[in-house]
Amino acid sequence: MKIVSACLLGIKCRYNGADALNEKVLDLGKKDILISLCPEILGGLKRQSYEIVDGSGEDVLDRKARVVTKLGEDVTEKFIKGAEEVLKLAKLLDVKEAILKQRSPSCGCGKIYDGTFSGRIIKGSGVTTALLKRNGIKVTSEEDFR
Repeated sequence: MKIVSACLLGIKCRYNGADALNEKVLDLGKKDILISLCPEILGGLKRQSYEIVDGSGEDVLDRKARVVTKLGEDVTEKFIKGAEEVLKLAKLLDVKEAILKQRSPSCGCGKIYDGTFSGRIIKGSGVTTALLKRNGIKVTSEEDFR
């Protein structure tokens, strides 16, 4: 059983209303149970662009960085809430692994945007990835999934 970013399974929940369907991840459903989740939706967020400012998901969890919209609205608490909801479900279902969408401020696993909304990518993880890892759950991006 694995948690998977909903957008990777064809759910149109990305910031722009699109999906990020990944056939390889979708095919995994033929042999494994996939739990489709979007942390941003679980946190009560609307579809728009968000980035982590002044750090990574780990820093957001430690209250050293923020997640904001392009207009500067602070949505940090909603990102943390969404991550906590994913963790609750993972614990409830005893899930030990997740495949999450790279570069997302929630799901990014090793790569996220730098907080300037310029498209520049830096090393780091999103808020949900950071929380899952802190709790012993293996997180892989769709780019690194095999």
